[in-house]
Amino acid sequence: MRPRPILLFDFDGTVALGDGPVIAYAREVSRALGGPEGFLSDVLATLAARTQGLDGYDAVRIAAERAGADASLLSAAYLTSRRQLATPHAAIEAPDGLADFLANADAERILVTNAPSIRLNEALVSLGLHALFDRVISNAGKPAGLEEVLDSFPADAPVLSIGDIWRNDLEPAQRRGHATALVGGFVDDGAHPLFRAETLTALLPQLSAWLRDPHAFSPATPASHTPLAKEQNA
Repeated sequence: MRPRPILLFDFDGTVALGDGPVIAYAREVSRALGGPEGFLSDVLATLAARTQGLDGYDAVRIAAERAGADASLLSAAYLTSRRQLATPHAAIEAPDGLADFLANADAERILVTNAPSIRLNEALVSLGLHALFDRVISNAGKPAGLEEVLDSFPADAPVLSIGDIWRNDLEPAQRRGHATALVGGFVDDGAHPLFRAETLTALLPQLSAWLRDPHAFSPATPASHTPLAKEQNA
């Protein structure tokens, strides 16, 4: 008997959309730095353009370090911002159609995020995704942590990893021959996923096709490629 397919989902930027949490992070960084002139407006412009960093959080980090922030300041600001997750101060939304997809997917559904567990459950409730994941792994420490998750699966289990940062969410799975799906407006020139689109909603038909017959897709020869409209990676 073949093992069930396994779907791995990232959280921020993949199943939780919106710049609210990133802006909350930037706001806390700005507060800790004493409100440097132009910091927030520069971050907002960068987020709109998707022209810097691996994702929105990385774009804030780059801007913050230029303004004098160190790792301790960034960590404290990030944790403070996570306490606002899924509140009006850091609003998020789920991709259209994701809840129905998860509810009907004949697969093990696992959420794997580098984020801490702070308000993660509340966020999933607010997104309408609570109880739609079989497992939720926080503080995953990807990319190395994803290797540990993959080690726990049966060797012959079909795996599809879905996320918005190639090197963290997808590359460890791709190197093992698993399927990958990249979402988001940031671009990584080194990324070569099986599926790609700017939103998870746009990818759902392809994810459904993969679930129907995972062995029909070869990760080495992308079967579908929807070019990103913007220039960065996530």
